[in-house]
Amino acid sequence: MKTPAWQRKEGKSPTGGLNAKGRASAKAEGMNLKAPVKSGDNPRRASFLARMGNMPGPERNAKGEPTRLLLSLQAWGASSKADAKSKAKSISTRNKGKSK
Repeated sequence: MKTPAWQRKEGKSPTGGLNAKGRASAKAEGMNLKAPVKSGDNPRRASFLARMGNMPGPERNAKGEPTRLLLSLQAWGASSKADAKSKAKSISTRNKGKSK
């Protein structure tokens, strides 16, 4: 039996994340994927950037090409893991100020 498309190259977007086929196969397995929040002060964006900024592994492979981790970070508006952590912290700080 084949693995689902979201786990294979054909279900992954070249710019990071999943393409339509990958999202459809994930949904068929019962996953509830929300649309990405690639800009603004949305708490989901801060959470994503904080999580991905702390992921293990390199940002670039041995050939100097960006890994899927770095591609995803760039798609969500961060240029590196360190940038993702700092953006997550500043978004969270701004959101805390709004709720008071």
